[in-house]
Amino acid sequence: MNENNNRIYLSPPHIGEKELIHLTDAFESNWIAPVGPHVDAFEKEFGIAVGTSHAVALSSGTSALHLALILAGVTAGDEVFCSTLTFVASVNPILNQGAKPVFIDSDRYSWNMDPDLLVSALNERAKHNQLPKAVIIVHLYGQSADLDPILEVCERYEIKAIEDAAEALGSTYKGRSTGTLGWAGVYSFNGNKIITTSSGGMLVSNDSDIVDKARFLANQAKDSANHYEHSQLGYNYRMSNLLAAIGRGQLAVLNERVESRRANFEYYHKALNNLPGLAFMAEASYGRSTRWLTCLTVNSKKAKTNREEICQTMEGEGIECRPVWKPMHLQPIYRDAQIYGGEVAEELFNLGLCLPSGSSLTQDDLKRVSDVFRSCF
Repeated sequence: MNENNNRIYLSPPHIGEKELIHLTDAFESNWIAPVGPHVDAFEKEFGIAVGTSHAVALSSGTSALHLALILAGVTAGDEVFCSTLTFVASVNPILNQGAKPVFIDSDRYSWNMDPDLLVSALNERAKHNQLPKAVIIVHLYGQSADLDPILEVCERYEIKAIEDAAEALGSTYKGRSTGTLGWAGVYSFNGNKIITTSSGGMLVSNDSDIVDKARFLANQAKDSANHYEHSQLGYNYRMSNLLAAIGRGQLAVLNERVESRRANFEYYHKALNNLPGLAFMAEASYGRSTRWLTCLTVNSKKAKTNREEICQTMEGEGIECRPVWKPMHLQPIYRDAQIYGGEVAEELFNLGLCLPSGSSLTQDDLKRVSDVFRSCF
């Protein structure tokens, strides 16, 4: 490893000055709680930013997804369809409800849920009265899935369509923000996301009833009374006023963060696209990707190297480089789950890797990453 170079991370937090201003206000006003004016303001400003009527700030994207499944009526024994190429947090809440995940393969074009495969699966299930309670659509690596055919078939069969936009805040589908077109949408503000609150998430919907019920459940399902009265199971899922203060500062520069990541992709594409066996994740014509992470595949026969060798070389030079998500149907915890297809997701996993993509990367950082990457060929 080159000891003279600082480590370059895959997607580190990028904090500015506005966050400290809001944090100082929170401390000085003594709002150090999972309620407060910054929580209220963050929810309102976020709704405006993505174009949805209602939003509730929560402790994580996972908690937002869990509440969405609860409100969709998912209970023990139900089935929920979900993208197989995703992070495990997209699926674990299904198990939390005692339900069963059923996985759908990716399409090669967008890397997201294959809409044709989903339509075919649901049509076949409908014949046998075996429809799932919900479908979780993951917008992968900052790119929207092809939503129109997915939402149309979900509406036809009265299935709740939940958008997992944890990786895709700032992306669009036909001019609209991903996460806002389905029955409900969830976002993540984990430390590696486009904007961060350290940990945190948001649930959004244009149905006020969904968001109001989510807010109620997230606050231990406390009934309206002077004393503590509880008539149903609740959760401690609310966001801290301090984290919301950070979120407000981050949200104010969302567009700048997206542009920086898209610029990273363009740099890498120009610097590396002529290498043999390399193929970058395409941008779907129906939307605008944030390029949260710059992703590509390496054909080892053409490249005379492979994904693992490249990652090892990069790591030796202090550069974080990771494989794409391992499909859920290959994970030990979900090995018994049903899968429709799977070959495309498996191929993307076997060949795919992610390059450092943080919005704070400098031109020198990008050159260093590109030079080390090219040396592998």
